[in-house]
Amino acid sequence: MTQTKSQQHQKRMQRQKAVVDNSIQQADKDKGLLLCITGNGKGKSSSGFGMVARALGHNMRVGVVQFIKGAFSTGEEAFFRRFPEQVEYHVMGDGFTWDTQNLEKDIESAQAGWQVCKQLLTDPAIDVVLFDELNIVLKMHYLDTDTVLADIADRPPMKHVIITGRGAPEKVINAADTVSRIEDVKHAFRDGIRAQKGIEL
Repeated sequence: MTQTKSQQHQKRMQRQKAVVDNSIQQADKDKGLLLCITGNGKGKSSSGFGMVARALGHNMRVGVVQFIKGAFSTGEEAFFRRFPEQVEYHVMGDGFTWDTQNLEKDIESAQAGWQVCKQLLTDPAIDVVLFDELNIVLKMHYLDTDTVLADIADRPPMKHVIITGRGAPEKVINAADTVSRIEDVKHAFRDGIRAQKGIEL
């Protein structure tokens, strides 16, 4: 007897469920994760802040340090500053490097920002930290990648760290537990459309 499409679907889903259930059973460890979100596409910071929102939903405390950005207020900054008891928010950048055009000042700001990051990494009350655009700072050699990774490795065992920004150094990718590379397929800006509030800002 020919199986119906519904029966074939049910059998495929049963096989898939067995595979998924087995994978879940094998994943029996807990640890603080290092996540890296990189690539040339739009959505790296958005993904990072999405995890910040998810952590707040679980009543976790979060620390945020934004590198590079700082010349203008972003929507995520305006929103997450509404939760001062749960989110410690720091904007440490002076703006995009092509706007600042001051190497010494950019390096100074990055180093000051990393001192704040170290405080968040060692604070036992903070469960999740987001270092937004840190990859760019490392790529530009404003901070030493080995030093940064050593400081991250010294954090409490269940603290999660999220690093965003294009151009993630290979050492960061190798050290991370989870890496997502966001591809640039198409962007409205290349059609002459300026950055839009709620989307890019």
